Amino acid sequence: MHARLATADESRSAVALLDVAGVQFVADASGALFWDAEQLLIVSDLHLEKGSSFATRGILLPPYDTAATLARLTTVIARYDPRCVIALGDSFHDAKAHGRLAGADRDAIAAMQAGRDWIWIAGNHDPLPPASLSGSVASEIAIGPICFRHEPTGEAGEIAGHLHPKARVATRGRSIERRCIASDGVRAVMPSFGAYTGGLSIRDRAFAKIFATLAFTVHLLGDNRLHAMPAARCC
Repeated sequence: MHARLATADESRSAVALLDVAGVQFVADASGALFWDAEQLLIVSDLHLEKGSSFATRGILLPPYDTAATLARLTTVIARYDPRCVIALGDSFHDAKAHGRLAGADRDAIAAMQAGRDWIWIAGNHDPLPPASLSGSVASEIAIGPICFRHEPTGEAGEIAGHLHPKARVATRGRSIERRCIASDGVRAVMPSFGAYTGGLSIRDRAFAKIFATLAFTVHLLGDNRLHAMPAARCC
């Protein structure tokens, strides 16, 4: 089974339909997934407070990553109004990051959580639950044929994060590199949602452990559009 390739019009739209293990998701240009039947929104690798984490080590970055990430997430939640949100791990850049949140950022998270379920999946950066915030914590969660976890294993029906997939495409004499959602229709790896997070090329051998061949699809995140194409076209 392979992810359904988008039509020419869909490949340049702000959303795309993505099938994983027989379940249809809406892939959003932000990098989020929405499961309409379950009213469930999924995001991965927010890495909140990465800037302040670097600052503790003397690496000074503009301290705006958390606010920027939460603003983007607020917009996506307003767009879909989900019943439940699953954050697929590494929501915080380190185990103490939620303690460094500014008051305004705590308020923004509380506002997004109001009236809906919220599940924090534990990641390698944030293995401890965010005790000062609302929501439940799980190592993984299964809903129907889909299992949501942080680190991908290649299991059928899996939606995971951790690897921060990105892809480079040559076009019109130049190359463009973007974050992407990678899926072969059986499993999917989501991009990082955080403002200060980088990415790992889908050609890295880490992805070969998830996808046996390059016969999968990447949905590149454009500024306002998704661009779907075979992974084999990416360099």
